Amino acid sequence: MKQIGAKLRAVRMKWGLTLREVEERSLRIAQDRENPSCRISASWLNRVERDGRGLSVIKLIVLAAIYSISPEQLLAYCSSAAKNSLERNCPLGPNTTLLLTGGPLEEHARSWLPDSIAVEPVPDHTTLLSPEGPLPSQFCRGIIGRLDKTLDPMIRSGSIVLINTQRRSIAHRREWTNEFDRPIYFLLAHAGYFCGWCELDKNAEWLTLVPHMLSYATGHRWRYRKEVEVIGRVACVLMCLEEPSSAA
Repeated sequence: MKQIGAKLRAVRMKWGLTLREVEERSLRIAQDRENPSCRISASWLNRVERDGRGLSVIKLIVLAAIYSISPEQLLAYCSSAAKNSLERNCPLGPNTTLLLTGGPLEEHARSWLPDSIAVEPVPDHTTLLSPEGPLPSQFCRGIIGRLDKTLDPMIRSGSIVLINTQRRSIAHRREWTNEFDRPIYFLLAHAGYFCGWCELDKNAEWLTLVPHMLSYATGHRWRYRKEVEVIGRVACVLMCLEEPSSAA
């Protein structure tokens, strides 16, 4: 038991988490699953790390979810059914930068950042991607085409964007303060898909696609809701920093 306690402490320190932060994360899990037994107190964890007291399967599973420890490392003797029920729903991140080599957090990252992004050729035009992997129903993915320089260099060609289809209204100017928190939209017009900043005129009749100030791309203008459809607002960007052909 003491060996497990020392191992848990080493992993917690590697993640840069305090005992109190582990308690707070376990409380979120307990609330999400409506199971008070998932809560881990800081004092309990301190005793476990010191001498391995009071270990139970459910708390080990919660710690595995928080620390992203693989079953081979910590939970080999726990039932896979119980383990998987938490791993799928608790992709919690560390406080420090880590190299992901295994466990539920690595699996979660792989579902958002497929290996193929670095090797497959970039399409000429911006387009939606076929849904793959576990993705909430309100989200879809798109890729910025090689010829689409609307937000270049802030968002480069080949970048994957995660689109929230439940957020389609164009934000007012007072809702953002700089280019980094200005909402980005994924659009569908007669000429194809577009991705960029958008503006509406005061009568909400015309929608304008606004390029980045450092881009050489030109803007576009359509009749709002007649000539263009707002697919949704971009929630996340996975940006390519090198050409796929250069990836070895």
